[in-house]
Formats: sequence, C-alpha cells, structure tokens
Amino acid sequence: MVCGIAAVTMPKPSFSLRAEQSSALDLSADATSGLASHSRRDFVFVVNPKGANGRTGKEWKKLLPYLRTRLGGHCNICESITSGPSHAMDITREAIREGADAVIAVGGDGTLHEVVNGFFWAGNLVPSLDRRPEHSTALGLIPLGTGSDFARTFGWKNDPYEAVERIVRGFKSKLDVGIITGQSGEQHFFINVADIHLSAKAGYYASKFKRFGNLCYVFGALRAFIGHTNWDLKVKVNGGEWEVFHKVTALCIGNAKFFGGGMKITPTADPSSGNLEVVILQDFKWYDFVLKLHKLYKGTHLSERNVSSRSHHQHCHYHTSSLRSSLPLPPLLQ
Repeated sequence: MVCGIAAVTMPKPSFSLRAEQSSALDLSADATSGLASHSRRDFVFVVNPKGANGRTGKEWKKLLPYLRTRLGGHCNICESITSGPSHAMDITREAIREGADAVIAVGGDGTLHEVVNGFFWAGNLVPSLDRRPEHSTALGLIPLGTGSDFARTFGWKNDPYEAVERIVRGFKSKLDVGIITGQSGEQHFFINVADIHLSAKAGYYASKFKRFGNLCYVFGALRAFIGHTNWDLKVKVNGGEWEVFHKVTALCIGNAKFFGGGMKITPTADPSSGNLEVVILQDFKWYDFVLKLHKLYKGTHLSERNVSSRSHHQHCHYHTSSLRSSLPLPPLLQ
C-alpha cells in the first residue's frame, strides 16, 4: 500500500516532489527469540567517526570491547569505518550482497539515512548473492549522533550500552520506509522526516554549529531565516485534490516524530503504521520560530493557526505498484 504526497511551487513550478510510503512485510523471525537460539550471525557495524563533532568515534572505541564481550560469542562482528559522504551506502550494499544478517548504523541520523539508502539500488532492495531467497538483512542502530532524532520516537537514549543490549535481545519489528521521487525519476529513501524549504536549509546550516550540540539546529534555523522567502505551494495528498497553501515556510513529511535535535514536528507519526504525517508551517518569521519553539519541542504546535497537518489514516488512498507494493522493508533490531 502506498500513500502519496506531491508538492509544486506556485505559480511557476521549479521543482516537484513526491513522497510515498510502502507497507512493511511481516518478519520471518520469531520476535521472542534472542541471539543465543540462532546459529552464528554476521553483523556489520557502520561507524561514522566524525559524528557528533568527533564524539562518535571516541565513544565507539570505548564501546567495542564491551560489544565483543556481549555479542562475540554469537556473532561475527565486522567494524566498517566510513571515510566520507555516501561511504555508508556503499558499505551497506556490499554487506547485504555478502549475506550479512544485520547492518547496524553507529552515529547520528545522517549515518542512519545513508545506511537505509544502502538497502536499495535503482529502487529495489539490494539482493543477497549467496543466501537463500527468503534471507533478509535487518537494520540496527546505535544512536551516537548530535540529534539522534529517529531514536527518540522509540524512547531510546544516546546510550550505546543500552543499544547493545537491545541488539543482544535480538528482537525485531516492522519498519516503514518513505520514498522521495525527484523530477528526473531518481529515488531517495527516508525513515525519519523529509522536509523542504526553510527546515532543509536549517539542517544545512546546523552543520556549521555542531560544537553547540542540539542547539546547533536552533542556530541553524535562525541562520536560515536570513534572506528566506516563503513560497506558495500546491500540495496533493493521497491522490486527492490540489490544495494551495500560501506563504509556506516549511513542509515536513514524517515517518517518525522528531527532527532538529528533539523538535516533535510530526507528533502523530508512527514508523510502523504504513502512513506518513504531513505538517505545513505557513508565514513563519524568525520571531514566530523563537516564540513557538517550546511548542515545536512538545509537539503542541498543530493547534497554531498557521500550522496545517494531514492525517493519512482518515483518507489515505491506497493503490498497488509493481515495485513499491513488493518492497520487503528491513526490520529494525530493538
């Protein structure tokens, strides 16, 4: 099943965006079974040493002996260190082709995003070359980034030892993946929040303020307001009618709840529901952002007059697609 969102600028479209969400398939593994009841597995840990302004690399070195103690008896542990942008995608694809049982992102949301995209190639899941057809690679996460916003939806902390214990338990759950299709047909995949306009620029500028921790996203947003112009957008949700939203500051499509270092931007999103939540901020000035910041963190901003949202479970249009209806999305270790 697929839920679709499309948006174009008014009156002269300069881009188009379509975000969709596929349904997750049932897990083949029994959720009550831990690692000890299975044969030895291959786990690949994709580590971004530069995450959280270098903290990820330092914490990983401390964690590795503990990880080997807790998992080494049941798993072959492969440590893969990223060397730059997109490297995590390449590592993930190679690991899946070689039949890894799990690829575990170690870092923040950026590393996780790359690992998720590494599960796919040309719009299809990357196949394992040397395992049985029903074999699937699970996605795992040790949140060690600046924001680690995806982990917040599950109530996980930036505690690597707690994350290792989740992996040791070996529980898996369904996980939805959103698809963004650009004008030229290229596809990108996301499991947290996709956004355009000011919030996307804020994410870019936030990288310049990493030394301030989670506050880097607030500073990034304030910097993004400089020279910012709101757009009129035409938005179509779930194949419905086009709606015009005036002076749009940001459009956010949530598979999970948080972005920007803990802002609960799409508060009703659920990454295993098969639905996406759309939140549109209109005519925000920098001082509106400051005055309503506490509501963004609490997730109570949907009641504001210049905030619109769409709940897919009320009027979601489902249709079959030869590609998207058959995507066996990666289960999440938790």
